[in-house]
Amino acid sequence: MSLLLAVIASALLAVLAGPLQLPWLAFVFKPLTTILILVYAWPRGADEPPVRRWLRLGLALSLLGDVALLWPQQGFLPGLIAFQLAHLSYIVAFSRRARFAARWQPFALYGVVSLAILSQLWSGLPAALRVPVMAYVLCLATMAAQAAVAWLVARGSERERSWRSAAIGGALFVASDALLATDKFLAPLPASALWILATYWAAQWCIASSLRRT
Repeated sequence: MSLLLAVIASALLAVLAGPLQLPWLAFVFKPLTTILILVYAWPRGADEPPVRRWLRLGLALSLLGDVALLWPQQGFLPGLIAFQLAHLSYIVAFSRRARFAARWQPFALYGVVSLAILSQLWSGLPAALRVPVMAYVLCLATMAAQAAVAWLVARGSERERSWRSAAIGGALFVASDALLATDKFLAPLPASALWILATYWAAQWCIASSLRRT
């Protein structure tokens, strides 16, 4: 509980960087929040060593993405690549829990969601970013879908509750990135940092929580 409170406090300070016009808060507390989630995840998952290894890697790559995006213009593409690699790591982790695409329904659902998001953003995307963004959205949707597949496969077992946490995390990640892309390429959102970062760190916390304490 104390670590969760530390994550919430650090996240709030990162969000306040914009309203308070204190950019150093973001430079300190944005990476720190993800580091705290990595600390939370680190001792968990002893019963799933390969999954734990890939989820830790995903969180570490997300940390690199967080740092890159502290420079929104110059760091956007490096951040996009770091997060894409993070999602690939998560896909590998969730595929250790259940065969890849063992259920088709989550892939169909997230496919529709991805098409809807891209259709809204397409006109505002710079030509140079269209292919990278399409690749990222595909990777993100696949990660969220495979997390949901693992949960569906675990229904009725002792792992259902923890693996459901990863499925919720995947859905929150999609929501966070949809908000970020809308704010950046379509139209500014009110209190955008609050909603984008809150859903992002909630997603990471849920994914980390899918590793069970042992």
